[in-house]
Amino acid sequence: MERLQKVIARAGIASRRKAEEMILQGRVKVNGRVVTELGVKVGPGDDVEVDGIPVEREEPAYYLLYKPRGVISSVKDEKGRKVVTDFFKDLHQRIYPVGRLDYDTSGLLLLTNDGDFAHLLMHPRYEIEKVYVAKVKGIPTREQLKQLEKGVLLEDGMTAPAKVKLLSADRKKQTAIVEIRIHEGRNRQVRRMFEAIGCEVLKLKRERYAFLDLKGLRPGEYRELSPHEVKLLRAIAQSGGKK
Repeated sequence: MERLQKVIARAGIASRRKAEEMILQGRVKVNGRVVTELGVKVGPGDDVEVDGIPVEREEPAYYLLYKPRGVISSVKDEKGRKVVTDFFKDLHQRIYPVGRLDYDTSGLLLLTNDGDFAHLLMHPRYEIEKVYVAKVKGIPTREQLKQLEKGVLLEDGMTAPAKVKLLSADRKKQTAIVEIRIHEGRNRQVRRMFEAIGCEVLKLKRERYAFLDLKGLRPGEYRELSPHEVKLLRAIAQSGGKK
């Protein structure tokens, strides 16, 4: 038996908190009867509906994808461009990305059908570290790198402190490779941070997400997360990214 809100979240309909709101609003039925209490538990034989639509219960699925450049972090695209779920043709579960990577950004992306898990990882308060490697136009000075470390002012506010390392510099081509570690997840954040110090990002790749990396994968390939990895990600998020 599981709590009703957890079943709704695991089906990918909403986060657990949103599912609780749906229950309180009288939008959920169990075996044909409206439920408005949060303590209700349901089993495999119970029929659950949200807004009159049956909840299809699936086994929870957790995947790590090496997203290539030129792919949309979505389950569909109005312009007909390739989306991340196109790489999971043989998968029966309905999965979706946890957060997003820009169209022109490659690297590590998680996908799941567990709404509660996705909400936990994406919530800004949980501060999960992401490591990016950027190829930038121009060679940033030590002072510019310190600006990134302290935080830069973007149109949506000041960024949190970051960890930054200059990996290499090509003085002939006037380009540099820079590693940056952040725990926020704003739209196009890394690109905008470099733009704020006067360096255009030519290439960007997310290499790590918490303890996860892309080892053994090529662009477009994916693997399933182990139960231990899922459990550890939850623990890291709930501890504020400090494990």
